[in-house]
Amino acid sequence: MPKVYPNANVKGSAAAPKPLADNHGNSPVVLTVWKKSLLFNCDGFTVFDNKGNLVFRVDNYNAGTKGEIVLMDASGNSLLSIRRKRLSLSDCWLVFEGETDVHPLFSVKKNVNLLNSKSLAQVYDQGKGAVSSPKKKVVYEIEGSYGQRCCAVYDNNHRRVAEIKRKEAVKGVAFGIDVFRLIVQPDEIDPSMAMALVILLDQMFGASYIITRRFSTC
Repeated sequence: MPKVYPNANVKGSAAAPKPLADNHGNSPVVLTVWKKSLLFNCDGFTVFDNKGNLVFRVDNYNAGTKGEIVLMDASGNSLLSIRRKRLSLSDCWLVFEGETDVHPLFSVKKNVNLLNSKSLAQVYDQGKGAVSSPKKKVVYEIEGSYGQRCCAVYDNNHRRVAEIKRKEAVKGVAFGIDVFRLIVQPDEIDPSMAMALVILLDQMFGASYIITRRFSTC
């Protein structure tokens, strides 16, 4: 398999956080996502920038079955906590800052509308500035096929703000579906939030999901 983590600290010891690659103007941030934890015998995600520096990690992915996942930076500092919404009839999750459990930033709900087969999930604003209403505002819509690693995040004006794509083959050797690209427009969505959406898509449409039933534009 081609090398995925050129500058990663595979032993998981503490390291100074590496900034994301310099972004000039409207250039996107291109991240490589590996569905694997750098810690031994632990599931998760490991994310690198285009220079091979570790930028995000998830080392408690097994905890997802208990309803909580923590997205961390390279040094293990908690950035976002993702928790399944209790007493919800649908597949709905809440995203919090750090490891707090009050005042969620966003909620993410799996699409159940069969008439909108392109849609995977909707993201709702739950922040302090959000309108206090039973009908929350949709700020992002996710469309495509996560199983095929071919989907995009659109804002409420249907502008593409993030995209998941298969990683290109290296010297003729292809990567599997556990290694893929996350391309983010940082002026439109924070890269950490985009990665949180990847984690949620994996919870909603992981290996057990029948990928052939989802729309794909690839």
